[in-house]
Amino acid sequence: MQIGTVVLENPLILAPMAGVTDLPFRLLCREQGAGLVCMEMVSAKAIYFHNKNTEELMEIHPHERPVSLQLFGSDPDIISEMAKRIEERPFDLLDINMGCPVPKVVNNGEGSALMKNPKLAAEIISKTVKAIQKPVTVKIRKGFNDETVNAVEMARIAQECGAAAVTVHGRTREQYYSGKADWEIIARVKEAVSIPVIGNGDVTDGASARALLEATGCDGVMVGRAARGNPWIFREILAYLEKGETIARPSPEEMERTILCHARRLLEVKGEYTAVREMRKHVAWYTAGYPNSAAFRRRINEMESFEELLRAVKDIFEIKGSDRN
Repeated sequence: MQIGTVVLENPLILAPMAGVTDLPFRLLCREQGAGLVCMEMVSAKAIYFHNKNTEELMEIHPHERPVSLQLFGSDPDIISEMAKRIEERPFDLLDINMGCPVPKVVNNGEGSALMKNPKLAAEIISKTVKAIQKPVTVKIRKGFNDETVNAVEMARIAQECGAAAVTVHGRTREQYYSGKADWEIIARVKEAVSIPVIGNGDVTDGASARALLEATGCDGVMVGRAARGNPWIFREILAYLEKGETIARPSPEEMERTILCHARRLLEVKGEYTAVREMRKHVAWYTAGYPNSAAFRRRINEMESFEELLRAVKDIFEIKGSDRN
C-alpha cells in the first residue's frame, strides 16, 4: 500500500487513540506486524504554545516507522504553521483529525465538529498540504449525525485539497463507538475518490478485516479498540489475509513477556509513577476474560510501584520462579 511517497509493507494500520497509542504501545504493534502506526492526537495549539506535555506525545523511535503524526485543531493558519514547524521530526505522514467525538474537542469546533463545516475543513487541509512536503492524510467519520451523513463530500474535499489518503470511521459522531459501523459509507467513499481509502470500524480479527476489504474495496484497514491489550491482532490478521490461516492466540508465557516488555518501556520513557498508573488500564485490557481477571483488576488498580506490578503480573499467569525477562 502506498500513501503519497510512503510505501507500507502491508495495509494494516494502528488507529490513533488518545491515552493508548503512545511510543511503547506503538512499538509493540509494529513488532507484531502493523504496516503503519499512528500516534496519539496532538493539539496544534499546544505546539504553538510550547506545551511541555506535547513534546512527550511527539517522541518517535526509529524502529516504529513508518509512523503517522496526527494534529487536531480548527484554525487553518495554526495547524498549517505548526505542521511546518514540526516537519523535520521523523514522522512519515501527517494526519488531520476530523473524527474525534470527545465533547471538549467538539465543543471547540475541532475533531468531528469539522464534519459540520466543510468549507473550514477544506481550508485546513489545503493550507496544511501547501505548508509541508510530507503527505497529508485526513481522518473523518460517516457524518456528525444521521441527518448529516457527508463522508463522501468530505472525502472529495480532502482529495481536491491535496490529501494523499482518507480514513473513514463508519460511525457518526453521535454514535461515538456504539452500534454497528456502516461499511456501506466506506464503500461509497471508495467509489467517489481515487486516493487510498482506509476503512475503520468493527475490525476485530482476520475474518472481519477480510470482510471489510471485500465489502468496501478499501485499500487499508485501521484497527482501533480491538488492539487495546492485543498487539498480536496484527500478526493474526496478516496470517488470515495472506494465508487464510487462523493462528493460535499467544500463550500465557508470551502474554506475560509482552506485558512486562510494555511496562518496562513505559518505565523508561515516563518514569515509575506514571508508568505504573498507565499500565493499570493496559494490564486490565491484556487480561480481560482471563481466569480471576476481575479480582486481578481490583489488585492492579491499587499498584503504586513497579515491583508490585511485576509480582501481580506473574501471579495472574501463575508462573513461578525468578524474572526471566
